[in-house]
Amino acid sequence: MTNAWKIYMLAVVSFLVGTSELIIAGILDKVAASIGVPVSVAGQLITVFSLAYAFGTPVLMAITSRMDRRKLLIYSLVVFVIGNAMTAVLPGFFFLFISRIVLALSTGVFIVTALMVASKLAPPGKQGSGIATVVMGFSTALVVGVPLGRVAASFYDWKMVFAGLGVLGLLAIAAVSFIIPKSEGEEPVPIGKQLALLKEPRIAVALLITFFWIAGYSIVYTYISPFLLSVTGMSEQIVSIGLFAFGIASLLGSKFGGYSSDKWGVPRTLIGSLLVHAVALILISLAAMSPIVMFPLLMLWSFSAWTSGPTTQYNLVQQAPEASGIMLSLNNSVVQLAMAVGAGLGGVVVEQVSLTSISWIGAAIVFVGAATTAASFRLSRSEALHRG
Repeated sequence: MTNAWKIYMLAVVSFLVGTSELIIAGILDKVAASIGVPVSVAGQLITVFSLAYAFGTPVLMAITSRMDRRKLLIYSLVVFVIGNAMTAVLPGFFFLFISRIVLALSTGVFIVTALMVASKLAPPGKQGSGIATVVMGFSTALVVGVPLGRVAASFYDWKMVFAGLGVLGLLAIAAVSFIIPKSEGEEPVPIGKQLALLKEPRIAVALLITFFWIAGYSIVYTYISPFLLSVTGMSEQIVSIGLFAFGIASLLGSKFGGYSSDKWGVPRTLIGSLLVHAVALILISLAAMSPIVMFPLLMLWSFSAWTSGPTTQYNLVQQAPEASGIMLSLNNSVVQLAMAVGAGLGGVVVEQVSLTSISWIGAAIVFVGAATTAASFRLSRSEALHRG
């Protein structure tokens, strides 16, 4: 088996673990009804997942840094299976809460380790493509995993979706055991050294842009299924189709973000995508009652939101090329932290204000991100001219 196929196999398993993270947003209304809590409370399952991922993954990766990479992939998948089994079998909100933490830690360790393994398996000069393949597998969960989970949950109990993910996790363990070669661990990068980078203003601002982008996105995406069902008045089947269209647009946006960054530069791409993102969320508020208009707006929102994905990562690597691995790791933690804040804030807004208010607040947060981006690039340009 060629190394390319081994990387693709890691991408397939990344899709599996990505689905376990993202699926909750697609079936949030069903989860809430099943365990007898308001949608705003069920949304905190996304918050706790993201917090556990953001803070737990760097610590676990530091602790296990010298462990054989194949063994670490297998161990993380064993915990993944346990987390899905807990979700499927144990009753009530408390155990579901705990299972999300277990799944978050296993997902974080698997994804980071899979990215490391993919970079080693890729031929010289192609490490970026190897990493991108694994990332694409995880991203595809948004396109296929979430709408498929929604469809499955409409025919069966939503817990069966997680039972199915657990069974597939067992197959993934077997595949990794037989296909992925052993590889040595690495010297750990102390967490203190990682956090020291945050003292540099340009890096802190670049990560702040990521935070505003994802927080504004997350506050709406967490509650998108209840929004489409109760506010827009879409049927169960149309919501599933809408989520599928949303996922397709996210992949197209990611591709366009990379192309646009190369052709027109990071500043134009990032500021433009964030402004369109904010406008799309405002239009979603204004057209909330129209299912026909909502479809293209969902796709515009997803496309513009995920155009920012590769662009923010490229911007971060440019800020500290000598520490690109640490930068991407920090960015990953900020993404999860922002998702937690967005989901948590969204729960408060849904509970205290209304479901229709979330897109207005999301638009405001993304607009702050666009303003921060414009200010940071203007400052960088003036500093460069001053030095010149």
